[in-house]
Amino acid sequence: MLTTATNIQILSILQICDSNFPVGSFNHSFGMETYLREGEIDDVQSLKKWLDIFLEHQFCYNEGLAFYLVNRYLEDNEIEKIWDIDNLLTVQTTSKESRDGNKLIGQRMIKTYLELNKIPLLLDYEQQIKNKRCYGNPAVATAILMNSLGVEKKLGLMAYMYSTLSTLIQNGVRAIPLGQKDGLLLLQDYFEKFEEMAEKIMKLDFDDLGLNVPGLEIAQINHEDLIFRLFMS
Repeated sequence: MLTTATNIQILSILQICDSNFPVGSFNHSFGMETYLREGEIDDVQSLKKWLDIFLEHQFCYNEGLAFYLVNRYLEDNEIEKIWDIDNLLTVQTTSKESRDGNKLIGQRMIKTYLELNKIPLLLDYEQQIKNKRCYGNPAVATAILMNSLGVEKKLGLMAYMYSTLSTLIQNGVRAIPLGQKDGLLLLQDYFEKFEEMAEKIMKLDFDDLGLNVPGLEIAQINHEDLIFRLFMS
């Protein structure tokens, strides 16, 4: 069972995880558009197939695991390890567009989060980026914020998963295109999956960080060469 969240925590989670939260995520498909242009994603079923692979592999072993590890390091007050996670996630991202996209979204998140909550560690994170010790990453920034708000690890991880897939689904709805109802039903189908994935991630460790599926990475790299694009990555 998840730890009960307070009303304020719930409202904070809703605000942070809104797909319209102004950090620029709607500009990025992280390789989805390559499959769309190649005709491999053209309806709800094919979008779900792509999302399944993205969630179970790329998200699970990268941003999802990073989110969980940051929470663990915060509990143990191992702050330097958090900056190491930021570096690893950035340098091991093969696609330049995805790498730059994550940095851009991460830095915007830090700035926006700080406008809402003056959290000392986020201020430190911002300074680490200015000092070129870090690059900026959405998972690291959101983990720090949710931890400071007292959100329980598993609930925070599931909320972050929800936010990530909600944005990707909305991008798919616009790009394929699909009806808004199709997107809502597709997102709802993942609710139980989010809990399963959170439990899986919380059994992983640092050595699992960075595992990925080559096909997703290749699609993200090939996005740079598309003749026309709706998304930046």
